[in-house]
Amino acid sequence: MTKPIYRRILLAVDGSGSARRATREALALAAFGHGRVHAVYVVHKWGLAPYGGYFDPDALGRVLNEDGRKALEEVRRAMAAQEVTISVEICETLGKSDSIVECLRRCAAVLDADLVVMGTHGRHGVSRAVLGSVAEGFLRISPCPVLVVRG
Repeated sequence: MTKPIYRRILLAVDGSGSARRATREALALAAFGHGRVHAVYVVHKWGLAPYGGYFDPDALGRVLNEDGRKALEEVRRAMAAQEVTISVEICETLGKSDSIVECLRRCAAVLDADLVVMGTHGRHGVSRAVLGSVAEGFLRISPCPVLVVRG
């Protein structure tokens, strides 16, 4: 029997429907190949511009960390039905000049990931240009193959 291709799978989650679909794909791949899934939720408390001078990045960080705990708990529940080894982590960007994309790249490098699985919202045109695309940005700098699952 040949070795499975994807032993270390990094799963990027954000609590969205596309992340739930990505979770199912990552768990299926890990179960099939006897791999491990490391789920990560990135907190980027600098992602919103200050509104009228009333912006507390620490308060936003606490809210985003709670969202991350909920999203990762959902991954744990999805894993319960599978025989997959999983670990979870909340990562924070390093400051205003850092990005979710760079944080995910660092996580993939530290894990020595064989594959990164992430969802995408599939926005087009102006909404994508304004909001940006973490999936597209990550595809450009990923140190390993990426499976993008559309919501």
